[in-house]
Amino acid sequence: MLKRTFLYIFFLFFTLVIKAQEVLPLVKNYTKQDYNGDNQVWNLTQGKDNAMYFANNGFLLRYDGVKWEKYTLPNQSIIRSVYSFEDKIYTGSYNEFGYWKRVDGKMVYTSVSGPKKVFKNYTNSEEIWKIFNVGKTLYFQSFNELFVDNGKAIKKINFPSQISYCFVLDDEIYVATVRKGVYKFKNNDFQKVDYFSAVDDNIVHGIEKNENDIYIFTQKNGVFISKNNGNAIPWTHDINEKLKSQIVISAKILDHKLFIGTAFNGLYVVDLNSQYFYNINRSNVLKNNSVLNVFADKEKNIWLGLDNGISHIVQNSPYKIFADYSGQLGTVYALAKYNNGFLIGSNHGVFEANDKKIRLIPNSQGQVWNVLKINNDYIIGHNEGTFLYANESYKRINDLTGGWKLQKDKYSNDYIQSNYTGLYKYVNGDFSKAIKINDRTKPVKDFLQISEHIFIYTDSYRGLFKLELNRDNSIKKITNLSEENKIDNDYNVKMFQYKGTELFYINNSWYSLDIVNDKLILNDQFNKAFKNVQELISIDDSHFLINKNGVLYIINQVKDAFVWTPIPLEYYQGKLINNETKIFQLDNKFLVNMDDGFLMIDSIQTKNRNQKIRIEAFNSENGIVNEGDNISYKEQLKVYVISEYFGSNKTLLYYKVDDEELQTLENGFIDLKNLYSGSHTITIYNSNDGDFNKIAAYSFNVLNPWYFSFWMKLVYFLLISGIFYLYYKWNKIKYYQKLKLKEEELRHKNEILRLEIEADNKIKLQEYEKHLLENQVQVKANELASKSLSIVKQTELIESIQNILDTETTTSSLKNKIGKAIKINSLNKNEWKSFEDNLLKSNEDFVKELSKRYQNLTSKDIKLCIYLKMNLSSKEIAPLMNISYRGVELHRYRLRKKLDLDPSVNLNLFMNNIF
Repeated sequence: MLKRTFLYIFFLFFTLVIKAQEVLPLVKNYTKQDYNGDNQVWNLTQGKDNAMYFANNGFLLRYDGVKWEKYTLPNQSIIRSVYSFEDKIYTGSYNEFGYWKRVDGKMVYTSVSGPKKVFKNYTNSEEIWKIFNVGKTLYFQSFNELFVDNGKAIKKINFPSQISYCFVLDDEIYVATVRKGVYKFKNNDFQKVDYFSAVDDNIVHGIEKNENDIYIFTQKNGVFISKNNGNAIPWTHDINEKLKSQIVISAKILDHKLFIGTAFNGLYVVDLNSQYFYNINRSNVLKNNSVLNVFADKEKNIWLGLDNGISHIVQNSPYKIFADYSGQLGTVYALAKYNNGFLIGSNHGVFEANDKKIRLIPNSQGQVWNVLKINNDYIIGHNEGTFLYANESYKRINDLTGGWKLQKDKYSNDYIQSNYTGLYKYVNGDFSKAIKINDRTKPVKDFLQISEHIFIYTDSYRGLFKLELNRDNSIKKITNLSEENKIDNDYNVKMFQYKGTELFYINNSWYSLDIVNDKLILNDQFNKAFKNVQELISIDDSHFLINKNGVLYIINQVKDAFVWTPIPLEYYQGKLINNETKIFQLDNKFLVNMDDGFLMIDSIQTKNRNQKIRIEAFNSENGIVNEGDNISYKEQLKVYVISEYFGSNKTLLYYKVDDEELQTLENGFIDLKNLYSGSHTITIYNSNDGDFNKIAAYSFNVLNPWYFSFWMKLVYFLLISGIFYLYYKWNKIKYYQKLKLKEEELRHKNEILRLEIEADNKIKLQEYEKHLLENQVQVKANELASKSLSIVKQTELIESIQNILDTETTTSSLKNKIGKAIKINSLNKNEWKSFEDNLLKSNEDFVKELSKRYQNLTSKDIKLCIYLKMNLSSKEIAPLMNISYRGVELHRYRLRKKLDLDPSVNLNLFMNNIF
């Protein structure tokens, strides 16, 4: 019990200490780290080039929306004032004033007071705190004197007393003195304004006019008002008492809005029509509470020169932001109108945002998904159940947790809720009794009502289902549409209703539903226009919101075309809740939930405004690089794409370098490095109706590297020419050498050929002589054979005589004689030996070849082979071998065996074929 009491006290205290919060315009803050300058910004202006210029102590700052530039005066003195007139930027400092002009991407200073010797031998020490013009005449104001420059001469005029500032209203100059009233400067004279006598004892820091009313802003006594040139009286607005303690430093009136800069509490903005006001200070968006100067630019947005920094308030915009800078609110998921403010559901609980304060409703901590206002009551879909908030009482009305969506039945007084456990119906708005109308206990994330008894719903994971109910709310039929249409990948299905048509995002494609046949049909129009865009949020019958690549677009359909209006990225970058983006329509305004707050859109009828683009490129060598200029090889180039706008009219741009892919231009500049030589083009695009349209282009050339310069090319040419010449000469020498070598070679070849012919002739001669010798040998052999035959005949004769003698026995003396004769005519052994030697010699080659082929032959076999080669018969061979005829036949047989010859082969022919 004690613990609960402590927690209650803690949360009660917590609700009281959360800082005041309200819907505010976008504020961009720039610190001295951003512009690399000093603290105080004394004065500011906007030039004809649309750039903003700031008097920042010792520096003149220039900001074109992309880059900051910083300049100093030649004498290094503090710059107190800056003013744009015609095409020049005038500045005032200590005993010096002059103008700046932009030349080749840099600001160049020219002194006006110096050449005209305005301050020469000047005894007073004057600083020019304000510069203004009336017509063609320029005025440079210090606290004691006014310097008037009509273009021909500069005239010095002393004020009646020390002043704070001069102010121009309807081409009349009002001079506010220090505690001695307000004067008009007319015809080189000062006339006191009597109807401003109420501020005589004050220091005036601003005089502004709204219609016929003149507002006078004093330093410590608040604001006075003079209606229709009547006497000035204190302003009756409630804020005036606060201003007396805040010290007013600067003021501006623009479009019936009063902007008051204070020393201690930032800027007050008062709507003079509704009297509503808000305060921008360090507790919400400003970085510094001391506002030294207030300036309205050409877009009617406000710039603040602070005691430490610069702020840009985009107040002329249909977009505003509700942001909790304390971090207590958390991520917003639900919004509803509550009194003059809002009831906010976040992941931290339920909050009241009213009367510029935010309060956590006690005991509502946790995840809130949905807040629905019914009459004066609020039904809260909470992580812990369904709650009722009414008459500042917060209580649970049922235990159905995680109420993602609650919607009134289109055909009855019932309510339908999707939550962590399914889809439920509350009959006649009785939230204490719930009827489950789907079959499974699974989370149902979203649903659409198609007819009185037909619903389409998705769970938190996968699947698309069609639910048909009976009249008693019982389930008639549930159809899994993605399964019915054979869509396998049906994870994280998204639903969207537009102009009476239900659309479903499944597996990267948009489908519409044939409700009768349960057929999902690809929607060509949406798939073409919104491919890969899965988050579409309905606004009304003519508009919806999409999130594409982190950029929000308001879509309006005109005939068959969709018009895309981008919401500037700076309002929500890094704050969107993926797949949980919702839009709430409250009092003709549209609220988009974000981290720590929401984006408010005053009107969705906005259109893209064409913006003029200026491209400036700089390199480190020569500064600015103009269109078509050359830069060095691999030189770094920074290309700045500068819009004419600073506020909400400045839309997101895209760029492409040559033929590379399209990229988002996030910071307004393109940093190019390591570019190859040749021509390059940067093309700038904006996104209009979902398409990318070319709006500007910038071309430049990258020079060849030094080793490809003209002179190096000439060196290369001469070098290569020399190499080719030397190569030619060398080839020519080699050619002549080859000719000599060929001649020598030809001579040698001819000599060799001659020698070969001579050798060949000698060989042929030798062969011829050999042939002759062989013929002679053959002749001799034949002669030898003839002699052999004769010998054989003689031998046969002798043998026959011998046989006769052997048979004759009558005459012994005859026998003796014949026998003696036979002995005389017979061959001796030496003659036979000589015969055999000649036989072998005459057939020497034949014997060698035969011995080589058949190494098993005996000398007797070789003799037989020679006789066979000589075509001798066995009968003729027998006496030559001194054997019988049968012996020759037997020897022939054995020779066949040794030669391994077939019996059909003729031995004589075989021997003649061997050699």
